[in-house]
Amino acid sequence: MNENEKILMDEEEIPKEWYNIQADMPSPLEPPLNPRTKEPIRPEELAPIFPMELIKQEASTERWIPIPEEVREVYRLWRPTPLYRAKRLEEKLKTPARIY
Repeated sequence: MNENEKILMDEEEIPKEWYNIQADMPSPLEPPLNPRTKEPIRPEELAPIFPMELIKQEASTERWIPIPEEVREVYRLWRPTPLYRAKRLEEKLKTPARIY
């Protein structure tokens, strides 16, 4: 395994933002449907299950979404797991994208 396949991240490198692919899609995703009504689900219907910040992220079309400091603190605790690049999968898919 070469050095580009296994990535170890120092605490200083922990991301400050999540990338939201919806910002770069040619058209918006279809909204999730309420399983009972089959209509687009409203944020207030998701509120008993998910925190409002997560609901906002799900509906966002912003390219970069700030990662809350509380989450970054947990990343600092559990980030020793290395990230592996799936080069053979990239080759098989013939994609220029990097897949981890």
